[in-house]
Amino acid sequence: MPLSEHEQRMLEQMERALYAEDPKFASALEGNGLRTYTRRRVYQAVAGFLVGIALLMAGMVAQLIWISVVGFLVMLGCAVLAVTGWRKAPKPGEQPPAVRQARPKRSVMDRIEQRWQRRRDEQGH
Repeated sequence: MPLSEHEQRMLEQMERALYAEDPKFASALEGNGLRTYTRRRVYQAVAGFLVGIALLMAGMVAQLIWISVVGFLVMLGCAVLAVTGWRKAPKPGEQPPAVRQARPKRSVMDRIEQRWQRRRDEQGH
């Protein structure tokens, strides 16, 4: 069940007030998070790769093959994550296609509306 016109107007007023009061916070909610998310994922994968190297070396020093195998598998998995994350990351100054097509001010409203609808559906209304 979509929001009534009154509810939509109220939400739009709240959104405008949020933009007027704290534009930095409002823009953070808009969804420029894809580049940040992929960058964070790549950094985590690099850190995991280094942990894998440490496990591989520790297994070799302790002469425990299974630790070396686990270290190698961690390295392999993290390398795959880093490469796929790097390819998916948009270039600096470039927006992902989904953000480019959507109106930025509506993205917050769409998420609020979806959450509202989901809550109403869960309550059985």
